[in-house]
Amino acid sequence: METSENVRLLIVDDQELMRDGLTAILERQPGIEVVGTAADGAEAVRLVAELAPDVVLMDVRMPVLDGVQATAEIVRSWPAVKVVVLSTFDDDDHVTQALRAGATGYLLKNLPAQDLAEAIRLACRGVLQLAPAAAAKVVAALSAAAGGSPPAEPPAELARLTDREREVARLVAAGSNNREIAQDLVISEGTVKSHISSILSQLNLRDRTQLAVFVHQHLPGR
Repeated sequence: METSENVRLLIVDDQELMRDGLTAILERQPGIEVVGTAADGAEAVRLVAELAPDVVLMDVRMPVLDGVQATAEIVRSWPAVKVVVLSTFDDDDHVTQALRAGATGYLLKNLPAQDLAEAIRLACRGVLQLAPAAAAKVVAALSAAAGGSPPAEPPAELARLTDREREVARLVAAGSNNREIAQDLVISEGTVKSHISSILSQLNLRDRTQLAVFVHQHLPGR
């Protein structure tokens, strides 16, 4: 549902103050258009059908229908709509349940406004967005599911990465966004994006989460 126009955003939270605050903050960000708000998951599902948003910013703990259940229903009925969970909680159950339900991201409510807006824009393009704490939990969970042990020999593709690409890969795995990586390595965000695209291509990986798992298994330490 990507377009050249503003990202159409539906905000879902059971606290009116949070809904109003997010609306006021995000409407000031370029490329974001708040088309509606909902107080619970059931209302969110109804408004997705009515308003056709590109992205739904979804709280987790809500009455009537919680965020995980609402996410699953939205993704099942409208697969082009991206759901980004925004929560104050980063516990394992919430993170894994939201992603299994089809969420395109899991972020925490302490995220700066500009970073949240960028995460929404990226989610609209299908790029998975994870808070650093959530990313660590996903990596650990996926690694445990795979047995938790790296292969005896590192994959041949690893040798293709430059030292700078390895630095970028480790920062991605740590949950840093492009701006933070650029500041850490004193390079431009455009260069960071180019590095990440090159890394994913060379390692035959789909997204940042797969890259985080790869780093966890094959590039421990700094």
